[in-house]
Amino acid sequence: MILIKTNRENLIKPLQLVTGIVEKRQTFPILSNVLIQNNEGKIRFLTSDSEMQIETTTTIENGKSQNFSLTVSAKKMQDILRSLDPDAEVSLIKKDEKLQIKSGKSLFNLQILPAEDFPIITEENQSTETISLSQSTIRNLLSNVQYAIAEQDIRYFLNGVLLSVDNGELITVGTDTHRLAFASTPIQLNDVNLSVILPRKTVMELLKLLKDDETPVKIEIFPKRVILEFSNIVLISKVIDGKYPNFSRAIPTQNDKTFDLDRLSFLHILQRVSILSNSNELLKGVRLLIDKSKLSVICKNTEQEEAFDEMAITYDDDAIDYSLNITYLTDLLNYVSVDTFRFAFSDASSSVLITIPGRDDFKYVIMPMRI
Repeated sequence: MILIKTNRENLIKPLQLVTGIVEKRQTFPILSNVLIQNNEGKIRFLTSDSEMQIETTTTIENGKSQNFSLTVSAKKMQDILRSLDPDAEVSLIKKDEKLQIKSGKSLFNLQILPAEDFPIITEENQSTETISLSQSTIRNLLSNVQYAIAEQDIRYFLNGVLLSVDNGELITVGTDTHRLAFASTPIQLNDVNLSVILPRKTVMELLKLLKDDETPVKIEIFPKRVILEFSNIVLISKVIDGKYPNFSRAIPTQNDKTFDLDRLSFLHILQRVSILSNSNELLKGVRLLIDKSKLSVICKNTEQEEAFDEMAITYDDDAIDYSLNITYLTDLLNYVSVDTFRFAFSDASSSVLITIPGRDDFKYVIMPMRI
């Protein structure tokens, strides 16, 4: 029984949108599958890892199809479709409780599992709040903070990005307690205050799926999950249960010694001197000697090797000898694409505050380290 007969592109494009969250090893075998449902030529592709769910739909035109519902291995089906020519015609055939994928003389038989056994995450009855903004805006908010979040920390609330609505602002925050990144944008919700913590995997998947353009995304925030709808995609994610630390207390307010740095020039210096930095991530430090009109950058390693570089700056205050984790600096310079950053210090033992000149919608805080 032929279920679908259409061009390969009509199947592989929606399938690729949803397979990113499918893990190779699953507690439940059906979570390795994609749920495919056809209703009058409108085909739904849905995957889940039990914490997050992604679905998209496509319409079969200039082909034929009939209604059905089944699940099949997402990765295997994707690999099969990838192996075929882009303009190949593909038939999906259900035969002997298997799914046949046929194209020309190529034939693949895949195991299927019942669609009714697939664990679909259902929507909660009523959202706490709904936000609408451009895909590029929410993409930048997440991209500008995601590198600062913890990874597999026992304090599970640190393994995600805080998404907060606070008196007319949508705020994102990432921190591992050694550094903190803050980004914000104004929204039309003046009397609303709420927050959720998006898991790392959800954030990374959104950064892959969101477009860098002005097309809209609708965000519905529920007590235990969020739903994002954009570009014919519906992503549902559970949120991390926990209380996020009071991030505003970690942002320095008394740092009065400042200078500006060209992002790319500083990044290239750090990339050069890091060749001789320690391989141990926790010991990967860099010394910044801030003096009149110049910034000296020094890296040493446990073999007593040393790299030195310097650049001109505009600075007319007391000299400071500062030590920071070099990875924390390069993460910022790689992920936040602006021309210039402003560094603000108090003394060598306090946190450094990094902002964008003329803007208050981004802040990055790094704790000093001993070298």
